[in-house]
Amino acid sequence: MWSEQYEKLSSYEQGEFRRLGNYLLSHTYMARFTYDAGEETTLPNSDYNTVMRLFEVFQEYFEVIGWRLSKDDDFGIVSLISDYDNNRFRLDRFTTLFLYICRLIYEENRENENSYHVVKTDTSSVVEKMKTLGLLKGGKSKQKERIDAQRTLTHFNIIQKMEAAPWNADGNNILILPTILHVIDNQSINAMISELEEMRVSEETEHEDP
Repeated sequence: MWSEQYEKLSSYEQGEFRRLGNYLLSHTYMARFTYDAGEETTLPNSDYNTVMRLFEVFQEYFEVIGWRLSKDDDFGIVSLISDYDNNRFRLDRFTTLFLYICRLIYEENRENENSYHVVKTDTSSVVEKMKTLGLLKGGKSKQKERIDAQRTLTHFNIIQKMEAAPWNADGNNILILPTILHVIDNQSINAMISELEEMRVSEETEHEDP
């Protein structure tokens, strides 16, 4: 039982269990490595290492309350998914498109991955690809929706801003983290491309309507 294992933890470990349990409930994903914008380098994520060390306790606890905790040791990913639809976060349309294009960019650049399994890109490249695919109304996007989309995906540890400064309305350098593989897996790519095409046609139809 998870409770028996929990009671055997030190006071410090119990505190970390509570803190990281709440973190996972809020952020859904966690990666083995994280980018330190101040140091301008990628570093091991100590929180990830703690979750790995206490993984069985976390997994059994979350199972009791209807959440599935899983790990991907190859790419260094932890994910926490609810069994109940009412606990799922709903992305707005622009953020969904931004996510899809990030996944395409990740797939296109996977062969160039480094040992951290991250892909570097920037806001302008993502938006330009959206524009090329005909996914933007009038071929343009708003500063607020770009920043909001990136903030949302950063919150869930899907992308990470590479600058220490606040989000820039003109764009940022970003890292696409391997967690995106669990948001949209390899088997879903073809379906994703078809869905993007449907969205493109829908945008064109709306734009043509008087």
